[in-house]
Amino acid sequence: MVTTTTPPIRNSRRAKGASRPGDKVFLGLSRGSGITLLVIMAAIAVFLTYRAVLAISQDSTNFLTTAEWNPAGSPPAFGIAVLAFGTVVSSVIAMVIAVPVAIGIALFISHYAPRRLAKPLAYVVDLLAAVPSIIYGLWGAIFLVPYLGGLNKWLDQYMGWTYIFDKSSDGVARSLFTVGILLAIMILPIITNVTREVFLQVPKMHEEAALALGATRWEVIRMSVLPFGRSGIISASMLGLGRALGETMAVAVVLSPSFVISGHFLDPGGGTFAQNIAAKFNEANEFGRDALIASGLVLFAITLLVNGAARWIIGRRKEYSGAAA
Repeated sequence: MVTTTTPPIRNSRRAKGASRPGDKVFLGLSRGSGITLLVIMAAIAVFLTYRAVLAISQDSTNFLTTAEWNPAGSPPAFGIAVLAFGTVVSSVIAMVIAVPVAIGIALFISHYAPRRLAKPLAYVVDLLAAVPSIIYGLWGAIFLVPYLGGLNKWLDQYMGWTYIFDKSSDGVARSLFTVGILLAIMILPIITNVTREVFLQVPKMHEEAALALGATRWEVIRMSVLPFGRSGIISASMLGLGRALGETMAVAVVLSPSFVISGHFLDPGGGTFAQNIAAKFNEANEFGRDALIASGLVLFAITLLVNGAARWIIGRRKEYSGAAA
């Protein structure tokens, strides 16, 4: 008769789940970093709110609906209607252009291009993400604006019936549409990089199983890659949208701002929160800076709402997280 004995547990502390000193240090650092980040965010919110209240309390008009910016007037009159409109419109144009193109580039690099081409192409995309904003702005002002005149005429001729592409004034293409195109070029590398890395994490067994069932390459992407990477696509898009909402120098160089809300996206005019702050901060007095800070508070709130909405979209369906893929 053979008897078996259970080997003794050499480390009872680890068996009971006790953590090592290094784990405790790492836990403390991680927790402290998270708390510090929350404190910084709260401090920014408190500062912006305090300065914004000082300005809005003396505003003689409705801060949310007024299409005027004259905090130095008597009485002061300023509002964010034009800034909110320009920021949202230019960001939406950028997302509509950039997201499909970024997904296509990411799929090409990760699943279509041969390795000798995929690596250099991915490297070039990484370099584009590191280009400073002012370089994009100078390129947009010197090269993009003059060459968009022909595109604007074509859109006005063939798409003018849509109203938004009806060009009612002559002049250079320093419009929200131009800003949207420039922002799309700027956020394209960011969305592409994140999306590509997510696509590369798709389990190979899923793709091989689809191929074994006779699926084509596009069917493999549609059934395995895109469902798995959906949360990554949303996260990458929100990251790009965050840069588009807060872009300053490139927009300030390209746009010809005017406090007029117009549905004709090809006409010069409009403005964004960041561009308005950059253009008027130096010449503003103390009260004018408080008014600019009030507009910055609105941009801060919009950014938080956008990121919160993205997290809600990802969390409301489990398959978005990739856990079920």
